[in-house]
Amino acid sequence: MPTVLIVDDSPVDRRVAGGLLEKCRNVTLQFAVDGADALAQMERATPNLVVTDLMMPNVDGLQLVAAVVKKYPRVPIVLMTGKGSEEIASRALRTGASSYVPKLSLAKLLPDTVESLLDLAVASQSQEMLLGRMVRNDCSFVLENDLLLIPPLVHYLHACLRSVGMHDDSSGIRICVALEEALSNSIFHGNLELNSDLRENPQVYRETIADRRTRSPYRDRNVYVDAHFTRKDAAFTIRDEGPGFDPATLPDPTDPANLERISGRGVMLMRTFMDNVAYNHSGNEVTLVKRLNGTPQDLADLR
Repeated sequence: MPTVLIVDDSPVDRRVAGGLLEKCRNVTLQFAVDGADALAQMERATPNLVVTDLMMPNVDGLQLVAAVVKKYPRVPIVLMTGKGSEEIASRALRTGASSYVPKLSLAKLLPDTVESLLDLAVASQSQEMLLGRMVRNDCSFVLENDLLLIPPLVHYLHACLRSVGMHDDSSGIRICVALEEALSNSIFHGNLELNSDLRENPQVYRETIADRRTRSPYRDRNVYVDAHFTRKDAAFTIRDEGPGFDPATLPDPTDPANLERISGRGVMLMRTFMDNVAYNHSGNEVTLVKRLNGTPQDLADLR
């Protein structure tokens, strides 16, 4: 049973996060009052995932992220962000955190984010066998609008990355998060034409997804994925058949205040975790590039 360590100096916030994650599939919850307490607990037993606040005494969230990435690179970290912590959250994502959830949206986003990352982490932590001494690999996929296809595809692409020695354990999870966000965006916002504002009402959001997956023209659209791997870099091109959008309208990724917005969250993660993210002119195709031992560019370089 996977273990999730929740780190927050506020007893109320610890209880809120714990209550939300108790509703997930079988997980064991542990709690720490700050980063120092979390690191001490991790010395005794390593969790599968860490959920942490940022503004804490002793060892804060940014220091905790740096320490976990260095000593426990396979353990993904989810940040709980609030007003006043946007800048430190941006730095923590660049340092090695795997995802973030605004505290104002914990109920909507935290359970799904944790479950998704646990899927990725458990697969990564248990999959050690190499596919072979591969020096190059190219593959293409055509996907229907079925979310169940995303995890196995991401796991396969992750295995391809490992097979050519393209990443360490920490960056691998972050690459998977970026790919998952890009694929989800292609289905939800591309083919199904869902507006991010619908997520404010989860029931309406789910009902709209179910309706459009069975109704033309949405049901007839596919997502096309092309991946290219060498020992130096990897490139992923993901195209949907939706009407597209103007990439210039995306939220400014250099503004930490946008961490509190649900809209643009996936793009923020993609641009933080990949070395280059570029859309075509019509906005229905995105290419993500990761270089060997590449350091994610500052957000200012990605506008």
